[in-house]
Amino acid sequence: MRIISGTHKGRKIRPPKKIPSRPTTDRSKEALFNILNNLFEWSNVIVLDLFSGTGSISFEFASRGVNSITAVDQNKTCIDFIDQTCLDFNFNIKTHKIKALDFLNQNSNKFNIVFLDPPYDYNTSDYEKIISKIILKNIYSDGLVIVEHSNKINFKKMIGFTEERKYGSNCFSFFKYKAGL
Repeated sequence: MRIISGTHKGRKIRPPKKIPSRPTTDRSKEALFNILNNLFEWSNVIVLDLFSGTGSISFEFASRGVNSITAVDQNKTCIDFIDQTCLDFNFNIKTHKIKALDFLNQNSNKFNIVFLDPPYDYNTSDYEKIISKIILKNIYSDGLVIVEHSNKINFKKMIGFTEERKYGSNCFSFFKYKAGL
Protein backbone atom coordinates (compact mmCIF):
# COMPACT_ATOMS: atom_id res chain seq x y z
CA MET A 1 0.00 0.00 0.00
CA ARG A 2 1.34 3.42 -0.89
CA ILE A 3 0.37 7.08 -1.05
CA ILE A 4 -0.45 7.93 -4.67
CA SER A 5 0.11 11.69 -4.79
CA GLY A 6 0.89 14.84 -2.86
CA THR A 7 3.63 15.67 -0.40
CA HIS A 8 4.14 12.02 0.53
CA LYS A 9 3.77 10.56 -2.97
CA GLY A 10 5.23 7.07 -3.22
CA ARG A 11 5.65 6.53 0.52
CA LYS A 12 4.74 3.04 1.54
CA ILE A 13 2.35 2.35 4.36
CA ARG A 14 2.77 -1.00 6.06
CA PRO A 15 -0.13 -1.78 8.36
CA PRO A 16 0.26 -4.67 10.76
CA LYS A 17 -1.03 -7.99 9.49
CA LYS A 18 -3.55 -8.17 12.33
CA ILE A 19 -5.57 -5.19 11.05
CA PRO A 20 -9.00 -6.60 10.19
CA SER A 21 -9.56 -4.55 7.07
CA ARG A 22 -9.23 -4.65 3.32
CA PRO A 23 -7.37 -1.54 2.16
CA THR A 24 -8.55 0.22 -0.98
CA THR A 25 -6.31 -0.92 -3.82
CA ASP A 26 -3.83 1.59 -5.20
CA ARG A 27 -5.51 1.36 -8.61
CA SER A 28 -8.97 2.13 -7.20
CA LYS A 29 -7.60 4.87 -4.95
CA GLU A 30 -5.81 6.54 -7.86
CA ALA A 31 -8.99 6.45 -9.97
CA LEU A 32 -11.08 7.90 -7.13
CA PHE A 33 -8.69 10.77 -6.51
CA ASN A 34 -8.47 11.54 -10.24
CA ILE A 35 -12.22 12.15 -10.09
CA LEU A 36 -12.05 14.20 -6.89
CA ASN A 37 -9.12 16.34 -8.09
CA ASN A 38 -11.46 17.95 -10.62
CA LEU A 39 -14.15 18.71 -8.04
CA PHE A 40 -12.39 20.09 -4.97
CA GLU A 41 -9.76 22.58 -3.85
CA TRP A 42 -8.04 20.39 -1.24
CA SER A 43 -7.11 23.11 1.24
CA ASN A 44 -10.81 24.00 1.67
CA VAL A 45 -12.16 20.47 2.15
CA ILE A 46 -13.35 18.87 5.39
CA VAL A 47 -13.31 15.05 5.21
CA LEU A 48 -14.97 12.30 7.23
CA ASP A 49 -13.53 8.82 6.66
CA LEU A 50 -15.95 6.29 8.20
CA PHE A 51 -14.77 2.69 8.64
CA SER A 52 -11.25 4.04 8.05
CA GLY A 53 -9.44 0.71 8.58
CA THR A 54 -5.78 1.19 7.64
CA GLY A 55 -6.32 4.93 7.07
CA SER A 56 -5.27 4.67 3.43
CA ILE A 57 -7.94 7.11 2.22
CA SER A 58 -7.30 9.57 5.08
CA PHE A 59 -3.55 9.48 4.38
CA GLU A 60 -4.19 10.21 0.71
CA PHE A 61 -6.32 13.24 1.57
CA ALA A 62 -3.68 14.47 4.05
CA SER A 63 -0.86 14.08 1.51
CA ARG A 64 -2.86 16.19 -0.95
CA GLY A 65 -3.23 19.08 1.50
CA VAL A 66 -6.56 18.48 3.23
CA ASN A 67 -6.17 20.05 6.67
CA SER A 68 -9.32 18.75 8.35
CA ILE A 69 -9.74 14.97 8.33
CA THR A 70 -11.67 12.83 10.79
CA ALA A 71 -11.06 9.06 10.70
CA VAL A 72 -13.53 6.76 12.46
CA ASP A 73 -13.13 3.06 13.14
CA GLN A 74 -14.31 0.81 15.95
CA ASN A 75 -11.11 -1.26 15.96
CA LYS A 76 -8.37 -0.14 18.36
CA THR A 77 -5.58 -1.65 16.24
CA CYS A 78 -6.76 0.40 13.23
CA ILE A 79 -6.94 3.64 15.22
CA ASP A 80 -3.54 3.00 16.85
CA PHE A 81 -1.99 2.40 13.41
CA ILE A 82 -3.53 5.60 11.98
CA ASP A 83 -2.34 7.60 15.01
CA GLN A 84 1.22 6.22 14.70
CA THR A 85 1.34 6.88 10.94
CA CYS A 86 0.14 10.45 11.56
CA LEU A 87 3.07 10.94 13.94
CA ASP A 88 5.52 9.39 11.46
CA PHE A 89 4.25 11.43 8.48
CA ASN A 90 3.29 14.59 10.41
CA PHE A 91 -0.37 14.32 9.34
CA ASN A 92 -3.12 16.07 11.27
CA ILE A 93 -5.92 13.49 11.28
CA LYS A 94 -8.38 13.35 14.18
CA THR A 95 -9.22 9.76 15.06
CA HIS A 96 -12.20 8.32 16.90
CA LYS A 97 -12.44 4.72 18.12
CA ILE A 98 -16.19 4.28 17.88
CA LYS A 99 -18.81 2.54 15.75
CA ALA A 100 -19.75 4.57 12.69
CA LEU A 101 -23.45 4.91 13.59
CA ASP A 102 -22.57 5.96 17.15
CA PHE A 103 -20.19 8.58 15.79
CA LEU A 104 -22.88 9.92 13.45
CA ASN A 105 -25.38 10.09 16.32
CA GLN A 106 -22.94 12.14 18.43
CA ASN A 107 -21.44 14.30 15.67
CA SER A 108 -22.46 17.92 15.07
CA ASN A 109 -19.73 18.84 12.55
CA LYS A 110 -20.23 19.30 8.79
CA PHE A 111 -18.08 17.67 6.10
CA ASN A 112 -17.58 18.27 2.36
CA ILE A 113 -16.63 14.66 1.68
CA VAL A 114 -18.00 11.71 3.62
CA PHE A 115 -16.22 8.53 2.57
CA LEU A 116 -17.57 5.14 3.70
CA ASP A 117 -15.80 1.84 3.29
CA PRO A 118 -17.75 -0.60 5.47
CA PRO A 119 -16.86 -4.28 5.65
CA TYR A 120 -17.82 -6.15 2.50
CA ASP A 121 -20.24 -8.31 4.48
CA TYR A 122 -22.53 -5.28 4.79
CA ASN A 123 -25.76 -5.87 2.98
CA THR A 124 -27.86 -3.28 1.17
CA SER A 125 -29.99 -2.48 4.23
CA ASP A 126 -26.85 -1.92 6.36
CA TYR A 127 -25.60 0.58 3.78
CA GLU A 128 -28.99 2.26 3.53
CA LYS A 129 -29.15 2.64 7.32
CA ILE A 130 -25.84 4.46 7.53
CA ILE A 131 -26.44 6.59 4.42
CA SER A 132 -29.87 7.54 5.77
CA LYS A 133 -28.26 8.58 9.07
CA ILE A 134 -25.83 10.83 7.18
CA ILE A 135 -28.78 12.44 5.37
CA LEU A 136 -30.91 12.83 8.51
CA LYS A 137 -28.04 14.34 10.49
CA ASN A 138 -27.31 16.69 7.56
CA ILE A 139 -23.54 16.38 8.13
CA TYR A 140 -22.51 17.00 4.52
CA SER A 141 -21.95 20.51 3.26
CA ASP A 142 -21.66 21.28 -0.44
CA GLY A 143 -19.99 18.01 -1.28
CA LEU A 144 -20.29 14.28 -1.75
CA VAL A 145 -20.98 11.06 0.04
CA ILE A 146 -18.80 8.32 -1.48
CA VAL A 147 -19.37 4.66 -0.73
CA GLU A 148 -16.82 1.98 -1.53
CA HIS A 149 -18.50 -1.38 -1.97
CA SER A 150 -18.49 -4.70 -3.76
CA ASN A 151 -19.92 -4.89 -7.27
CA LYS A 152 -22.72 -7.05 -5.85
CA ILE A 153 -24.37 -4.00 -4.23
CA ASN A 154 -26.38 -1.56 -6.34
CA PHE A 155 -27.39 1.91 -5.16
CA LYS A 156 -28.74 3.28 -8.46
CA LYS A 157 -32.30 3.66 -7.12
CA MET A 158 -31.33 5.30 -3.84
CA ILE A 159 -32.12 8.98 -3.32
CA GLY A 160 -29.16 11.21 -4.12
CA PHE A 161 -27.27 8.62 -6.18
CA THR A 162 -25.36 10.31 -9.01
CA GLU A 163 -22.95 7.72 -10.42
CA GLU A 164 -21.06 4.49 -9.91
CA ARG A 165 -17.51 3.70 -10.98
CA LYS A 166 -16.33 0.08 -11.16
CA TYR A 167 -12.75 -1.10 -10.80
CA GLY A 168 -12.74 -4.89 -10.99
CA SER A 169 -14.86 -6.20 -8.13
CA ASN A 170 -14.57 -2.85 -6.35
CA CYS A 171 -17.03 0.04 -6.85
CA PHE A 172 -17.44 3.63 -5.74
CA SER A 173 -20.95 5.06 -5.62
CA PHE A 174 -21.35 8.83 -5.41
CA PHE A 175 -24.25 10.62 -3.75
CA LYS A 176 -25.11 14.31 -3.66
CA TYR A 177 -27.85 15.75 -1.51
CA LYS A 178 -29.44 19.15 -1.15
CA ALA A 179 -29.23 20.63 2.32
CA GLY A 180 -32.40 20.14 4.32
CA LEU A 181 -33.56 16.88 2.67
